[in-house]
Amino acid sequence: MRCNTHLTFNGECKEAFGLYEKVLSGKVALMMTYRESPMVHQVPAHWADKIIHAALTFGDQELTGADTPPGGYKRPQGFSIMLHIDGVEDAERIFSTLAKNGVVEMPLQETFWASRFGMAVDRFGTPWSINCGKPARLTSTGAA
Repeated sequence: MRCNTHLTFNGECKEAFGLYEKVLSGKVALMMTYRESPMVHQVPAHWADKIIHAALTFGDQELTGADTPPGGYKRPQGFSIMLHIDGVEDAERIFSTLAKNGVVEMPLQETFWASRFGMAVDRFGTPWSINCGKPARLTSTGAA
């Protein structure tokens, strides 16, 4: 069994996945429009070129998404996509890119558990939490 995050957008899925592909160093594996699907007649004509399904792979992870038909979109709330990032520089780069033109809910900063942690909602309404853990500290017995 696998679990992945599926995001919905209000007509901005293609643009959002373009950003996510760059910032996460991933690859958009699939991007299908309503026009390319049997669902084309169930959306208004101006929505035909919006995305019915997108899939982005990065590392061993997958992020999927779609544009919700007009009138059905609800802004995400009650969750965030948590990215665990190994290096401080990568954490800072990813956080600043996702936060640009969005809302910073908690600035990226050092915490008692992380070298860097921050929370932001990107310009597409997707909530993100960026975590860059601290290196394991050895105990007095030499074990981590």
